[in-house]
Amino acid sequence: MKKTSQQNSQIWYMLLWFGGITILTLIDQLTKHLAVKYLKETSGIILIPDVLEFQYVENRGMAFGLLQGRQILFLILCVAFCAGILYLYARIPKNGYYAPLSIIGGILFSGALGNFIDRAFYGYVTDFIYFSLIDFPVFNIADIYVVCGGILLAVLVIFRYKDEDFYFINHKG
Repeated sequence: MKKTSQQNSQIWYMLLWFGGITILTLIDQLTKHLAVKYLKETSGIILIPDVLEFQYVENRGMAFGLLQGRQILFLILCVAFCAGILYLYARIPKNGYYAPLSIIGGILFSGALGNFIDRAFYGYVTDFIYFSLIDFPVFNIADIYVVCGGILLAVLVIFRYKDEDFYFINHKG
C-alpha cells in the first residue's frame, strides 16, 4: 500500500519530535558529564562573581533538593509523567495550530528523561548551575527544560488555547 502525503507528514512530525527530544536529552547528559569531569572534587568555578557559579552537587531529592532520598518514588512519578506526555502526543492533532503544544511536550519530556536517566543509573541527579546572587538551589539543564516548558505551557493554555481546543484528550477514535 502506498503512503499518502498526510502519512508521510505524520512520520516526519514524529521523527522531528523524537529527534528533538534526543538532542535536548543529549545536551543535558553531556553537560552533566562535563560537570562530573570538571567540577567534582573541586570548589566550583565562578563565572560571574557573586552572581553565577558552576558547582557539583549530587541531588538525591526532587527539584531544588526537596524530598531527599525518595528515588523509587521519583522514578515512578517520572515514568507516569512521561507516559502522560506520550499519551497526549499520540492524541494531539499533528498540525500547525497544535505544534507549539507538541514542542513544549517534547521539552518537558526531555527534562523528565534527562533526570530519570541520572536517577536510574546513579541514584541521584547531577546539578551544577548555581545563581549565588539570589542563593537559588543548584540545578541542571533538564531542570531548565521542565521549568521553562511548564511556564510556556501555562502561557499557551491561558492565552492561546480554549477549553474546546483540548477535545482530543477524551476523543474516541
